[in-house]
Amino acid sequence: MDIAVCIKRVPLSPGRWTLTADGTAIDTSGSAMGWTLSPHEECATEAAVQLVEAHGGSVTAISLGTPESQEQIRELMAVGVDRGILLETDGAEWDAQATAGAIVDALKAAKPGGSADGTAASNSTDFDMVILGTESADTSGYQVGVRIAHALGWPIVTNVKGLSVSNGVARCERVAGAEREVYEVALPAVISVKDGLNIPRYPSVPGRIKARKKPIDTSNPAHPGQRIEKKSLALPPQEVGTAEVIGTGPDAAPKVVEILKEIGVLT
Repeated sequence: MDIAVCIKRVPLSPGRWTLTADGTAIDTSGSAMGWTLSPHEECATEAAVQLVEAHGGSVTAISLGTPESQEQIRELMAVGVDRGILLETDGAEWDAQATAGAIVDALKAAKPGGSADGTAASNSTDFDMVILGTESADTSGYQVGVRIAHALGWPIVTNVKGLSVSNGVARCERVAGAEREVYEVALPAVISVKDGLNIPRYPSVPGRIKARKKPIDTSNPAHPGQRIEKKSLALPPQEVGTAEVIGTGPDAAPKVVEILKEIGVLT
């Protein structure tokens, strides 16, 4: 079973975000900005690695992004991904349709476990499954997986919280209130998963050493042009914590009792 996992380098949420002067993009020039993968994509990778461990095959990580995205690909190689494909960009915005198109071209050009010649040789791909997060952690567009499935003519199941494969059929579970919906689709198929599908493993030292030697193929897809125009971004209100000094030493004890009474801890 040969599986492709789609990943994206995204800003680290706990970091302090700032916008560019024109308010249309996140300012990534500051050293305080951290980068990571979304939890959905970490779970997607873990699912792919587990399936290959059980059934054999290979896992290929595909990312559309700047050269720095190799960092996230290497991280996943340290937990079992066999090879990477970086669709290198200059950091310009790619909408969901353009992103899906570039990934589909890469899927068609790539040979699982091998190399890519950079061109789509046919209208099909040798991969058995494409797994990705239901949404990216930055734009939350929910579109790329559906567009990939449509372009390939494959079935897709979204928001998956349980996944197994048997006899060429993927059994997918989705949460529906207190119950679970179960869908079975014949492979090849696209599966988009949610955080909580599994518990992603941490990279080991031997895994990181092996990851350095694994191949990453790089190509430069042509930007087809934006069909969605971004007008502006806005940061949410910043929460500011404050502290009040109510006294020092034994003299502060009465004030502490008074505050505890005010909040209902003491009567």
